[in-house]
Amino acid sequence: MPKPEHELHILEEIERNPDITQAALAAQLDVAVGSVNFVVKRLVNKGYVHVKHLQRRRLKYIITPAGIALRSKLTLDSLQYSMRLYRETRAQAKQLIGEIQQRGYHQLAVRGSSELAEVVALTCLEMNIRVEPEDINLPVIAIAGTGLKLEWPDAK
Repeated sequence: MPKPEHELHILEEIERNPDITQAALAAQLDVAVGSVNFVVKRLVNKGYVHVKHLQRRRLKYIITPAGIALRSKLTLDSLQYSMRLYRETRAQAKQLIGEIQQRGYHQLAVRGSSELAEVVALTCLEMNIRVEPEDINLPVIAIAGTGLKLEWPDAK
């Protein structure tokens, strides 16, 4: 089953550049060309994309009205997922920061460099706790997938 974000990206790129190749789409998504071919064929078979043959090996992809509706739905789904993840991350960060503050710490380290780490850092700012470089004497909030994990200094 193709990932919705791949379908969304492919629909967006086709709308932006109808002459894009499957190889270019694969490079942008960092997946195999065969995976893109599978998704494109699925989108064509479901009526979301129309293919026009230009030259012997050149294709032009045209997103259909149904494809535009699908792109809108996928965009909304992605936004809702992002907002839910943001809210869950903030709630979890507040809870972990509260535990850290109860133990008397006024600073911590954040391990990870994703958007979730930025949410944790902003939550720290809001709760008046400093984010410092990782140190064996500081608790660490580590990004673990789409969740957070608290590591205490004495556990290392």
